Amino acid sequence: MPKKESFAINRIKGAQYACKGAWLLLKTEASIKIQFAIAIGMTAAGFYFNISSTEWMIQILAIGLVMSIEGLNTAIEAIADFIHPEHHPKIGFLKDVAAGAVFIASVSATIAGIIIYFPKMF
Repeated sequence: MPKKESFAINRIKGAQYACKGAWLLLKTEASIKIQFAIAIGMTAAGFYFNISSTEWMIQILAIGLVMSIEGLNTAIEAIADFIHPEHHPKIGFLKDVAAGAVFIASVSATIAGIIIYFPKMF
């Protein structure tokens, strides 16, 4: 029986896989590229408008939420296409629900951005 790796080694390997997955998303998915560009723009706006610590936390959570759910949406679509490459109503339902989750997160993030930045701009 092979020697079991330590807890720390397993966590490092897990972090490496996670970084690889994030890089693959950013490298291959157009929607993540757009969201990443928006995240950079919002981060720059945060520095420009000198937002508060609380506003930074909300903004970071909103960005993370949208990008994470987009990653899950991408994974769901890839699994669905692998399992059933032809059009199927149940697969279409799964994809629509996953896309709907991204939409909800994006609308929520947009509202948070409006609440943070609208008073600073006007």
